[in-house]
Order: sequence, then C-alpha cells, then structure tokens
Amino acid sequence: MDQKIISLYDAYTHSSISRKAFMRKLALLAGSTAMAMTILPLLENNYARGARVDDQELDTEMVSYKGDDGEVKAFLAKPKGKKNLGTVLVIHENRGLNPHIIEVTKRVALAGFLALGVDALSPLGGTPQDEDKAREMIGRLDADKNLQNYLDGLDFLRKHKDGNGKAGCLGFCWGGGMANKLAVNDPTLLVAVSYYGAQPKTEDVPAIKSSIMLHYGGLDERINSGIPPYEEALKNNHIDYQLFIYEGVNHAFNNDTSPTRFNEAAAGLAWQRTIDLFKIKLS
Repeated sequence: MDQKIISLYDAYTHSSISRKAFMRKLALLAGSTAMAMTILPLLENNYARGARVDDQELDTEMVSYKGDDGEVKAFLAKPKGKKNLGTVLVIHENRGLNPHIIEVTKRVALAGFLALGVDALSPLGGTPQDEDKAREMIGRLDADKNLQNYLDGLDFLRKHKDGNGKAGCLGFCWGGGMANKLAVNDPTLLVAVSYYGAQPKTEDVPAIKSSIMLHYGGLDERINSGIPPYEEALKNNHIDYQLFIYEGVNHAFNNDTSPTRFNEAAAGLAWQRTIDLFKIKLS
C-alpha cells in the first residue's frame, strides 16, 4: 500500500483530525471515494485477525486497584499454579484496553510472568468499543492523575502475593510514551520497554534508574524524530539502554490486527528481545 496512505492513517489516529476530514483526504489519495472505502478495512484494526493465545495454562481475571481518585480496572494474567513471578505492567495504545492488548498481556504471562494490562480509561467509565471515542477519551485524561494510576499499578504488582516484588513495564504507542514516563518517575522500576513511544524530555532522563529497551519502526518519521536527543541523553547519563530500529516497517508494527502496518519478522524479533530482557531483569 502507498506509504502516503499509511502515513495519513497514522496522522489521523494520533491527532484531532475528524473522521470526515480523514476520509476526504483518503479519497483524494486513493483516487475515489469508492476506492477509499475499499482501502479503509485494510487500515483499521480488526481484532478477528489477531492471533489468539491458548490460555488454558493461564489464570486470568479482571481486577481493580485503588488509583489516584478511584478504582482502576485491569486484566491480570499469570501461569497457573505459579508463584514468585516477575511482574510486568502492560500499557495499551491510545485505543484503551482492547482485545489486542489483552492478548498481549496473555502472551507476557505465557512467557512466565505476572502480567497486568491496565485500563487507563477507568476514570471515564472504561474502554469503549468505538476506537474513535476511545482516542477522544484518552485526550481527556488528566496527565498527572493518569501517571499516578500507572505508578499505583506498579505498586499493586510489587505487592501481589504471586509476584516476587520485581516490576517492569511494556508499552505500545501511547503506552510506549507512558513506559518512558514511568522510567522517569519510578526509581524502583527495573526495566521499561517502549514500542514506538514518544520520548521523555531530555532534562528528565537523569532520573531514570531502570534498564531501557526501545523499539522503533524505520518508516515512523513522526516518532523517530525524537530519537537522537533521547539517545544522546541516555548515553550522557550512563543509563543501561538498548535501541533497535527495524528498517522498512511502520509505526505499530507489532499490532497483528492492523494488516498494513504489522510486520511479522520485526514483531517476532522485538518480542524475543523484550522477553529475554524481562527474564534477565525480573527473575
């Protein structure tokens, strides 16, 4: 598919562009409204396309914990009968705790961890099915309270009876940016893994005490523009980090419900690197 179309969709899903304006621009690039309607299903997430985790060996449940100003809902998964597990906070994209992120949380658990997929939209009633509405709701979150809710989620994991007290985080897109923020704001965090997430302010980087792993798609110009100053700050402050750029792939390359952006090879390699790091730092 034309990269201009993929870039347009990326801009639409990460800005306040209305759906009507997006469809008008898509029709211009596609050549007609009819062609735009044909292309649209290839751009949008379809959870039926995503791989399903065989969760027979997992214990899963919806839980809640006390957040900044109310209960925060989350999806908890862990290997059946296992205790003393390293713990991982899973942070969703700007669409909320949707079926794809629940599957990702299960995958973390299958790798041998206690995994918690937090619903950042809990203060607003929880994640809706409508992705456009979810993105709009994300924009209405109070940034400070939202950060505290995630910090409280890490505390919930550290105190969990089946955990070993060691916590890391894993975030995608909006959640990748949040993973970087947690690294800045939680000095006891052991590892933060960010997939194509916004970088923190360089002046905040010295506060990072955790190990950092960063995954970026080579075609993701919007996010990648922030790599050089972030990497320089990581180096200057002697922070343990790994940075990977997967050439020829797009933003959201890990999301297998998005056929035009998902890249199986890059996703597989990034995932293996992520799990290997968690096993080193959280065991």
